[in-house]
Amino acid sequence: MIFTKKIAVAVGLLAGTLTACKTSAPPAPEPYGALPSERQLRWHEMETYALIHFTPTTYQNKEWGFGDADPAIFNPTEFDANQIASAAAAGGFKGLISVAKHHDGFCLWPTATTKYSVASSPWRDGKGDMVKEFMEAAKKNNLKFGVYLSAWDRNDERYGSEAYPEAYRQQLTELMTGYGDLFTSWHDGANGGDGYYGGRNEKRTIDRTTYYSWKDKTWPIVREHQPMAMIFSDIGLDMRWVGNEHGHAAETSWATITLKGKEGKEPMPGFMDDSNLSTGTRGGEAWIPAECDVPHRSGWFYHPEQDGQVKSPDALFDIYLKSVGRGANMNLGLAPMPSGLLHANDVASLKGFGEKLEKTFATNLAANAKIKTLNTRGDHKAYAAEQILDDDRYSYYASDDDVLEPWLELDLGSEQEFDLIRLRENIKLGQRLDSVRISTWDGQDWKKIAGATSIGAARIIKLSEPVKATKVRIELFAPVAPTLSDFGLYKEAFVDYQVSDEAKKIDRLKATDYKIVSTNDLSAATDNDPKTWVQVNAKNLVFELGGKTVAGFFYLPRQDGQKDGMVTRYRFAGSQDNKNWETFFEGEFSNIKSNPIEQVVRFSKNVQYKFIRFEAVEATDEGFTASAFGFIK
Repeated sequence: MIFTKKIAVAVGLLAGTLTACKTSAPPAPEPYGALPSERQLRWHEMETYALIHFTPTTYQNKEWGFGDADPAIFNPTEFDANQIASAAAAGGFKGLISVAKHHDGFCLWPTATTKYSVASSPWRDGKGDMVKEFMEAAKKNNLKFGVYLSAWDRNDERYGSEAYPEAYRQQLTELMTGYGDLFTSWHDGANGGDGYYGGRNEKRTIDRTTYYSWKDKTWPIVREHQPMAMIFSDIGLDMRWVGNEHGHAAETSWATITLKGKEGKEPMPGFMDDSNLSTGTRGGEAWIPAECDVPHRSGWFYHPEQDGQVKSPDALFDIYLKSVGRGANMNLGLAPMPSGLLHANDVASLKGFGEKLEKTFATNLAANAKIKTLNTRGDHKAYAAEQILDDDRYSYYASDDDVLEPWLELDLGSEQEFDLIRLRENIKLGQRLDSVRISTWDGQDWKKIAGATSIGAARIIKLSEPVKATKVRIELFAPVAPTLSDFGLYKEAFVDYQVSDEAKKIDRLKATDYKIVSTNDLSAATDNDPKTWVQVNAKNLVFELGGKTVAGFFYLPRQDGQKDGMVTRYRFAGSQDNKNWETFFEGEFSNIKSNPIEQVVRFSKNVQYKFIRFEAVEATDEGFTASAFGFIK
């Protein structure tokens, strides 16, 4: 009897153990490939932020300052950091980055490293700290804050010597320790070239692979003082440049990348093979997702002639889909006016974009769907398909390890109309999906309506036209068990957006108002079609104006995506007889290769010559190319 009871107890315990095993969740899928750090996860969750360009360059109506501006011109009498921050917040942006120092070398905080700063300006009687005011405004508007510190300094007389990198690191330390918690430390690849170094107008070159000691001395400052700050440059360390300034990642854009060096050297900011920046690398060595930076206007700095060129809410939304919607983040450049405020058109556009985002993604049309699936990991609720609808980026559906092409079918309950599809992976376990296929039920069969690769942190597919459906099927394809964490169906919303009549237009001479002295057929540069372009075989181009008074010149580089023949430096000379010439203006087309927008040159004074010669002092090829050029009144 005792023996029987012992057997019964043992059987009961065994049964209980078997029941417990059946109800406990199976282990999570093994992580796949390179994984994001905690700081990168927080960054992915931000999705959007804004970058503010505002230095003496603003007052010179230039795109890049030469470093020669007198600090006395920097006096934004109406400056209001809160107006700028609140406009960004209204646009749905989650962070604000102050360009604490651009290439002109002017520092927006009272640094101990140079006199070329706000401390030498009349603004706030030389006692202001613009970085601090931006930081406080960001905090007031619930935005994270970051700083941009240009490595190139076109003003500092030490640039090119061993003393400058030490001063740069001191500036970086000041910014990393004096402005609270930062979400990013932003560094670009513009290094070395012409400047007004300590009053000397000359060209200086540096070895970009060694000069800044990025890995050994410079970036460790960020890691020590701001461990959660994302380091940006074209090579990372935490996020990479997408390779263009249009705000677009590639259709297939992996968060992982294997960086490629150049000339047998290790890749460094401004010195690398950038051919895979936009696409990343499937199964790449490191998790370094792309950041898509793009100006709100045509250029990064304020130019009054661009008041009518502020990107509309619809244009910003398209950029959002091609950046955030391709697993990257969107960084929008804001350009305050000399007064220190954003123009009304910029504010209106940001507000409209924020409303469009909110209205578009307010309602997930799949939220109440009933789901069935081919396979659920361990047949356990911990990995149930319903978790793709719970609005949690890290709860997820997963299949068993041997099921690499599972499908999920959603019954929407009633017919829904949508034109946007959003998917996310649980990237804590890596970027696992190779591709997805989306289909709808037509009553008899499944009909494919969309597909995509490289899902990652987010993928938003915009359909060519709205679709109506009651059932949707998701097919997943991966080399390991996929982990889908989010799925949504949305209808793009539309918002009203009014452009202010204050927008200034450039008054241009007609092409018939002058004659081009050339053997080339250059009509494609005067046909008002930006898609056409010409190859000018010489470095010089002579215009016969017959003594007309002109105030400046415009040049639109080729718009076909190629960079050959883009003019980077120019010189203008005038003549009354086409023989004896006098130079009256020269300069550079800054950043033209990364951002090939129309370049507007305003001469220091109106000029009146019978002939004007435009010389391409430097270009990316023999001769030069142009989609358009001409004179302004």
